[in-house]
Amino acid sequence: MDTDLIISGKFLTLRDPDGMAKHVFGAVRPDFASQVMKGDLLVAGKNFGCGSSREEAPTLLKRLGIGGVVAAGFARLFFRNSVNIGLPVLECKGLSGKVLDGDIVEADLEMGVVRNISRKVEFETAKLPVFLLDILQAGGAVEAYRKRKG
Repeated sequence: MDTDLIISGKFLTLRDPDGMAKHVFGAVRPDFASQVMKGDLLVAGKNFGCGSSREEAPTLLKRLGIGGVVAAGFARLFFRNSVNIGLPVLECKGLSGKVLDGDIVEADLEMGVVRNISRKVEFETAKLPVFLLDILQAGGAVEAYRKRKG
């Protein structure tokens, strides 16, 4: 799933971030944005967020209320952009295809575990280093910097 499918370039000229967010995944699932509930986890496959390094992709996911993204793998820039804006991302191989739309899923960033509550299965994830957890807990890189500087 590349960043142009997350948010098409034609919507990047909109000045209103909420207006832009209404078009997230619009090319592949037009009703996606209207169905997101605050705190939802997005589960994806390999190389999620590949393509251009547009920061709008993770920013608009967060703006919609996505609580985090769990994927088999991430494009490096998408991963870092997500952490920088405070959107939790976890790499979890073997999860794709084992979570269906509507399943209740929870992620424990510190333990490196994703649980599919609906199916009563648990998956180990790649644990995030402490410095990345600190950035995410602060709400992003800018907030983490401000916190350190006092």
